[in-house]
Amino acid sequence: MSLQVAPINGTHIHYCQTGPKDGPALVFSNSLGTDLRIWNDVTPAFADRFNVITYDKRGHGLSGIGGADYNIDLHANDLIGLLDYLGVKDVIICGLSVGGLIAQKVTELVPARVRGLILCDTAPKLGDADGWNMRINAIREGGIEVLGDAIIERWLSPTYRRERPVETAMYRDMLVRTTVEGYVGTCVALRDGDLRDAATRISVPVLCVCGSDDLATPPDVVREMAGMIPGAEFELINGVGHLPCLETPELLSRLIDRFIKEKNLV
Repeated sequence: MSLQVAPINGTHIHYCQTGPKDGPALVFSNSLGTDLRIWNDVTPAFADRFNVITYDKRGHGLSGIGGADYNIDLHANDLIGLLDYLGVKDVIICGLSVGGLIAQKVTELVPARVRGLILCDTAPKLGDADGWNMRINAIREGGIEVLGDAIIERWLSPTYRRERPVETAMYRDMLVRTTVEGYVGTCVALRDGDLRDAATRISVPVLCVCGSDDLATPPDVVREMAGMIPGAEFELINGVGHLPCLETPELLSRLIDRFIKEKNLV
């Protein structure tokens, strides 16, 4: 597959577009320290019917770092800019972790363009300032490598790490090879981002999903978000950590597909 890249907001955004381009658009937005490849086992379930779009947010994967200060608005406007570039009018967005905040912000900024949301292992407010500042300072001093093992333990369940050590090592490599500028910038965006008020005004159908073993956004945090968003549904995936798209992609795909059909989003 050839590389696909778009000039967006003063940088370049790497993306992948599969499926019929005139089909309903389904966008996947990644977590901190990952790239679009984390959706590789999820997107095939939709590529026959949907215009499926995955992308690397700025500072991650093959996208540019850019020169602007990072915040959730910037990340959201990057996604809106990508949709404009591709000529996509409205979308269903599946966002994981910070990708979930990006999805919520896009919904706040351009509500008429969002049909529905799947919010995976995320919340309107993630962590606290002290925790983010500690992480930012540690990575600025020693690089992402110094926290690599600790972050992987928050990402993946103990069972997955024990039974799939090769894949675990691969995803750790994905993490530590993220640019420090992009990772730290997105940490700043997460530290300063607070969409709790906006969450109460979301009016599109929402499915909130969380892994039972998620140490980054525990189930109670995601369940609380579902309670804040009018009419939102909550699904718990047992035995899974922060990245259900890696541990149980088939189950996540089924949950997304069922939600889209039940809510008549296409």
